[in-house]
Amino acid sequence: MYDIIEGMNNWLPNSEGLLAYWQLLVAAAAVFNFLQNFATLKLTSRIYNVKPNTVTALQARTFAVWTLTSAVVRFYAAYNIHNKLCYDMAMLTYLIAFGHFSSEWLIYRSASMNLGLLSPVIVSTTSLIWMFNQYTFYVRR
Repeated sequence: MYDIIEGMNNWLPNSEGLLAYWQLLVAAAAVFNFLQNFATLKLTSRIYNVKPNTVTALQARTFAVWTLTSAVVRFYAAYNIHNKLCYDMAMLTYLIAFGHFSSEWLIYRSASMNLGLLSPVIVSTTSLIWMFNQYTFYVRR
């Protein structure tokens, strides 16, 4: 049992603090979201629930590609949490996500504040606040 746990530790980020692990968790969730956008429109339609007819297969695939791109950046940030460029790029992915979901809710009115929208808003704002507050701890110039 100890060998299995030790083997898993070799795959985890080697960093003090929890932010690198959070980046890894969010990136893994994004990979799931990427895959589900190719398989079904069901979960994406929950986000854009006010105008579900605007959720098309093309839109879902485009959303999937963005989600995979953000996952790659966040994976890099998880394993390179002290690298200023990786850290900054990961922060920008959360800012872009927050901007997108907020605009769909407040400007375009294609989403309402439900669990489908609340989840990415919580993840993006929590990540932004955490990364901003811990910037000098992780990014050493």
